[in-house]
Amino acid sequence: MFLNDDFLLSTETARNLFHNHAKIMPIVDYHCHLDPKEIYENKSFSNLTEAWLYGDHYKWRLMRANGVPESHITGEASDYDKFLAWARTVSITVGNPLYSWTHLELRRFFGISELLNEKSAPRIWEEVNRMLAEPAFTRRNLIKNSNVKVICTTDDPADSLEYHKLLRDEEQAFKVFPTFRPDKALNINAQGFTEWLTRLEEADGQPITTYASLVDSLRRRVDFFHDNGCRLSDHALDVLRYQACDSASVEQIFAKRIAGGELSSEEITMYRTELLSTLIGFYHDKNWTMQLHLHAYRNNNTPMFKRLGPDTGYDGINDLSLTEALSQLLDRAESGPGLPKTILYSLNPGDYPALLALMGCYQKDTPGKIQLGSGWWYNDTRSGMRQQLTMFADNSVLANFVGMLTDSRSFLSYTRHEYFRRVLCELVGEWVERGEAPDDEALLGQIVKDIAYNNATNYFGFESAK
Repeated sequence: MFLNDDFLLSTETARNLFHNHAKIMPIVDYHCHLDPKEIYENKSFSNLTEAWLYGDHYKWRLMRANGVPESHITGEASDYDKFLAWARTVSITVGNPLYSWTHLELRRFFGISELLNEKSAPRIWEEVNRMLAEPAFTRRNLIKNSNVKVICTTDDPADSLEYHKLLRDEEQAFKVFPTFRPDKALNINAQGFTEWLTRLEEADGQPITTYASLVDSLRRRVDFFHDNGCRLSDHALDVLRYQACDSASVEQIFAKRIAGGELSSEEITMYRTELLSTLIGFYHDKNWTMQLHLHAYRNNNTPMFKRLGPDTGYDGINDLSLTEALSQLLDRAESGPGLPKTILYSLNPGDYPALLALMGCYQKDTPGKIQLGSGWWYNDTRSGMRQQLTMFADNSVLANFVGMLTDSRSFLSYTRHEYFRRVLCELVGEWVERGEAPDDEALLGQIVKDIAYNNATNYFGFESAK
C-alpha cells in the first residue's frame, strides 16, 4: 500500500531497524536555507502555496516539465491557481521523489492520506489552509512537531546574526546556529563585490582598503560567528581551480579590483586560492567543520536568469576535472596549520569515486574526519541516496556518517529525514538478507541511530555552542 508504515522497508530487518531505532531519533538539520528571521517571527503561513511552492525550484522544474505556464509558477497567477497547477502536475509524477515527499508531508503534518490531484485539490486546499491558520502550525511549531533539535542556517559574514541571538535567548525546544558562508568574499569577479565589502565594513566596524585588512575583517567575523554558536562553514565551489601566489601578488590583485580593473582568469584563481586557504586555517583553529559544495553549473537559461535571477530552477551539473585542484587545496592545509573536519558534496555523482579515494588520504584523529556528503540536490532521491550510502560504505566507514540534511527553504521538508532513514534501513536490511552483514539488531540498530542523529551531534560539537 502506498506510503504505509513499512514503505521502502522490504525486509524484516529493515522494518525492525526503522521502527525500533531510526524512527525515534530527533533531527539535526545541519545545512538548510531557512531564514532565521522567519523562524524567530513565528508567523502562520497564509496558505498552502506559501508553505509549499514559494521558492521551491524542485517543484518549479517539474511544473515546467509538465508545460505549466510561468505565470502559474513564479508569475502573477493567484496562489490557488498555482496550487491547482501543482496538484495537476504531482498527480502524474509517480516515480519522482516529489510524489512521495508531497504525500508524505500531507500525511505527517496534516493527517491527510488522500492523493493530491485536480479532483481532490479543492478539499485539500480548504482543509490544510484551515489548519495552517491554527497556532499549532506556525513556523516554529512545525519545527517542534518534527522533533528537530538543531538547525544550521546559511549566513553571510556581514550578517548581524540578530535573529540567532534572539532565538538563543527565547527558544528552548530547538537551537538555531549560523553557518559561515563567505562566497561573496571569494567571488571577487562578481558584480556587487565592492558593495558587499562596504556591508562587511559596516558589520565589522573597520575599513577594508587592502587584502590584508579583508583577511583581518574575516578573521574577526569568524570569531563573532563562533561566539554566536557557529560550528560550520560552507562554500559553493561550482568550479574549483588552484593556483598559489605570494602575498604581494594577491594584494595587487585586490587593489586592481577595488580600483575598477578587470581581472584575468589567472588572477581570479590566485585570489580565490589564497583566500580560501587562509579561511581553511581559521576553520581549523576553531575546530569547525568545513563544507565544500562542488560542481553545480548555474544559471544556464540566460533569458530566465535575467527575468527571475538565481536559484529559480535553471541550474545543472558540472563535469569538469576536480581531483588535482582539490588535492592541492587539501594538501596545502594539511601541510600548514592542519585540515579541519571536512564534508565534500558533489552535485555530480561521477565524482564520488575520486572524492572517496582522496578522503582516505587525509583521515586522522577524528572518526570520519573527512566525509562524503549526503546525496545533494539532484541526488537526494532514493537511488541517489543508495548510491551515496553504498559508495561510502565501500570506501570508508559508513558508521561514522553524519547523515541527512534538508538543504531546503521549506519548513515542511523534515519528512526527507524520514525518507532517508527508510532508505538507509532498506539498504542495511538487504545486506543482512544477502549475508553481507550480521543479523544483529543491537549492532545495526546502534549504527542506524548514530547515522540518524548521534554522529552529527558529536561531530559538530553543538553541545559546547552556547
